[in-house]
Amino acid sequence: MRQRAKRVTLRDVASEAGLSLSAVSYALRGLHVPLETQERVREVADRLGYQVDPIARALASGRTGYVGVLCGSLQDIWQQHVAAALGRELLTFGRHALIVDASNSPELEEELAVQLVDQRVDALIVLWVDPTAKHWPDIARRTVLVSIGDGIPGAATAAEVVFDNDAGVGAALGQLARAGHRRIAVLTPSSRSTPDRPAEVAIRRFGRELGLRISLHMSSHELDSAADVAEQALAEPDPPTAFFCLADSMAYGVYAATTRLGLRIPDDVSVLGYDDNPVSRLLSPPLSNFRWPVDELVSYTVERTVRAVDDDKRSRRKLLSPLAQPRGSVARAG
Repeated sequence: MRQRAKRVTLRDVASEAGLSLSAVSYALRGLHVPLETQERVREVADRLGYQVDPIARALASGRTGYVGVLCGSLQDIWQQHVAAALGRELLTFGRHALIVDASNSPELEEELAVQLVDQRVDALIVLWVDPTAKHWPDIARRTVLVSIGDGIPGAATAAEVVFDNDAGVGAALGQLARAGHRRIAVLTPSSRSTPDRPAEVAIRRFGRELGLRISLHMSSHELDSAADVAEQALAEPDPPTAFFCLADSMAYGVYAATTRLGLRIPDDVSVLGYDDNPVSRLLSPPLSNFRWPVDELVSYTVERTVRAVDDDKRSRRKLLSPLAQPRGSVARAG
C-alpha cells in the first residue's frame, strides 16, 4: 500500500533556511523582515513544496481570506458584472469572494449579512437593498463593512463608493424634459419597505423642479416581471410618454412590453437606462443610458477593503459621476 507523502511544515522550511519559525512566518507574509530574507524563504518553501495551511493561518491570524459580496439582486446584469469583477480583483490580493444574492428582499439581506459575518468573513462589501436597515451598525462593529451605491446612515463603514445620483438623475430627467416629456414612469428596484433610497429622493425633487408628472413603479430585475410592470403603466388612462429605468434589466422589460402592445421605441415611447450594460447597445434601437466608471469602482473598493482589513485604515467617501450615453431610444414627445 502506497504511503501518503509527508506534508512539508513551516518548521521544515525554518530548518532548511536556518531561521526561526516566526521569521519564516513573517517572511512568507511579507512582514517585518528584509526583502532578501523574504525572497530566500520563498525560494526554500517552493523548493520543498511547502503549502500554507489555510485553517492554521486563519486560527493564527484571526483572518479567513474570504470577503463577502452581498448583492441586492443578481438578476440585475449590472450587479452580476460588478460582483464578478470584484471577485477577480480580490484574487489579485490573495482574497476569495463569497458572492450571495439577497433577491431584492430586505429580510433576506439581513439574514445573509449575519450569516456571512458569523462565517468570519474578513470584510463585507454590499450592493444593498435597504441602506437604512437597523442591522447595519451592528454588522459594521463585527466586520469591515464597505458600501457600494450610497452611504449607510449610522453605520461605521470602512469605505463608501457613492453614486452621484443628483448628477445622474438630474441629467436623465433633464434630457427627457428637454425632449418635451412631461409624463414619465420610473421603474425602480425599491420595495414598499424601502421607498426613500437616494435615487428615488432625487427623482421626486427633480421632478418637482422640472414640472414633471413622475410615477414610481416598483419592479424586479426579472424580464417578464419588469415587462408586466411597464405594460400596466402603459395601460393607465393617461400613460407615460417616457420611461426612466434605474437598472437596464428593467428597461429590457419596457422593450418587451412595447412589443406586446404594438408600440414603437422611440416613436411612441422613449426609454432611458441608468447603468449602460453592454447588451443595451445591441437593442433595436440601442438604449440611451448613463455609464458609471465600473473599473474605477472595483479597483477603489477592493483596494480600500484590503487596506481596512490589513491596516485598519478607514477611507473617505468616494463619489462617482456618470457619463451620458445618448443613443436611439429617446425622441421628442409626440
